[in-house]
Amino acid sequence: MAIEIRALQSLAEMAGVVELQKTYWGNDLESVIPAHMLFSLAKHGGHVLVAFDGDKMVGALIGFLGTSERESKRPAMAGLQIVSKRMIVLSEYRNQGVGYRLKLAQRDMAITQGIRLVTWTFDPLLAPNAHLNVRKLGVLCSVYLEDYYGVEGSNGLVTLGSSDRLLAEWWVTNRRVEERIFGSRTDLNLEQYLGADTTIINPTTMTDDGLLVPAETALAPATAMALVEIPVDYARMVTHNPDMARRWRLHIRAVLTQHFSRGYVITDFLRSRHEGRDRAFYLLSYDGPGGVQTDSSRLN
Repeated sequence: MAIEIRALQSLAEMAGVVELQKTYWGNDLESVIPAHMLFSLAKHGGHVLVAFDGDKMVGALIGFLGTSERESKRPAMAGLQIVSKRMIVLSEYRNQGVGYRLKLAQRDMAITQGIRLVTWTFDPLLAPNAHLNVRKLGVLCSVYLEDYYGVEGSNGLVTLGSSDRLLAEWWVTNRRVEERIFGSRTDLNLEQYLGADTTIINPTTMTDDGLLVPAETALAPATAMALVEIPVDYARMVTHNPDMARRWRLHIRAVLTQHFSRGYVITDFLRSRHEGRDRAFYLLSYDGPGGVQTDSSRLN
């Protein structure tokens, strides 16, 4: 499969990106970014990156120039970043590296523009997203956004009355990001972390019918690192056991917000067989009692 990534510039091309969005969002007017807006973004510092298989659009990544609301009193240039708003990949092309290549093209664009930081949000309970964002791309997460898109609606942003998100911070010129992308350093696996006395702070149990149950409370980390487990397939849990899915939402919200406030940062994501079952974990790393910094030098 020869996939080509191109940045679109003309208004006529944007109609195809609108149709591509509809494959996921349907015709919901609140969710689909219209062609004229895509055109304006592309013409004024943003981008519409599209993956083509021949003449067929199979994926798109939309971003724009923004600034940080956490530094709203500073000049806008001080917090300048690319805000990555949306990525769509056709279902039959998922898990084939298309999204990864789109993100790398976005990184190249950021570096060309002299911008060090790309940000976006993602659901902390979706393991495939965490694997791409944290493990493969090397983003850092230290901000938990509770019900970021509200609690009502059926447009895909709200799940079971909640829309919690993690803020992904991708410092694109950081050494650790380059090491992840170019494979210049061997990533540690789950057994290596456990061998270094890294605690699974929310040990789970399994019901007789294979349902993953979160711990009632989180343990205190034994070292400067900690492992936080999430379901391998939360989307399936939402469909087949919504009550347990809601329980997991509240559990992860409590665990991550508590540890972020104590100076921990998500620095890795691991999926591995452990104790006879497929499991998924965030790795938290301690970054000091003052919380996390916002520059690209941290956690090298």
